[in-house]
Amino acid sequence: MKSGFVGIIGRPNVGKSTLLNAILGEKIAIATDKPQTTRNSIRGIFTRCKGEADDCQLIFIDTPGIHKPRNKLGGYMTEMAANTLKEVDVIVFIVDDALSAGPGDQYILDMLKDTNTPKLLVINKIDKLSPETFRSIYEEYEKINIFDGIYGVCALEGKNVDALLKKLESLISEGPMYFPEDMITDHPERFLVSELIREKVLLYLNDEVPHGVAVEIESYKETDKITKIGAVIYCEKKSHKGIIIGKQGKKLKGIGKSARLEIEGLLGSKVFLELWVKVKENWRDNDFAIGNFGYKE
Repeated sequence: MKSGFVGIIGRPNVGKSTLLNAILGEKIAIATDKPQTTRNSIRGIFTRCKGEADDCQLIFIDTPGIHKPRNKLGGYMTEMAANTLKEVDVIVFIVDDALSAGPGDQYILDMLKDTNTPKLLVINKIDKLSPETFRSIYEEYEKINIFDGIYGVCALEGKNVDALLKKLESLISEGPMYFPEDMITDHPERFLVSELIREKVLLYLNDEVPHGVAVEIESYKETDKITKIGAVIYCEKKSHKGIIIGKQGKKLKGIGKSARLEIEGLLGSKVFLELWVKVKENWRDNDFAIGNFGYKE
């Protein structure tokens, strides 16, 4: 069989996690319309194992969006994404706009020019681009002449994802099966649960509270009938705590209900979810807190 590692990189909010979920056919990475939603390198495993010549296993690493960091957490996230370029067999660079639209894509492009790893460009959100705009973006990147292929996709709808997958398979070599064929991520369930809760926080709060939110699982107990989970939502300011809880606790209840329903789908069992909100001021610039929340090894 063929096997290899694929790094997914790009600016914040271009659809990296959405593409990964589309490839796997299951949700393992949270996705919102907020930039910098992904903080860890989420590993997703695509396996086709039928005992045939075209069997393959692709291990995808969905990285945090590469951006100019404003705090220690942002610096760690950008460093993590950049290091991925050195560890994979193929790089997928996702964009959703013209190269001339801003400095972010150019910064990543300069990094890519320094690596000999095979590279594919993915122009995402083609459902929002006119044919003329798509063509101009395509030609702009084609002239740079560093990509082994350029693909237009709509990750949200799964459009053209199969063609991208086929090209990826052609770029990897024969190798071992690194993970069991029924495994789609190497992250433990507790991590996925904490990410789902954080996703609901981001979705419910809109722009009222910035990304100074972390989730820590304090208790996780499985029984035959129900899984009991206790989690703490940390924020950076006392004023944010009130916003997260909401009037008469309504916002926190909404976050909890939405998270619980999705966690039940993930775990395949009934879930009792209890949430608390605590303040840890300026934790994104605290090395100990960043490590404690699992964002730094």
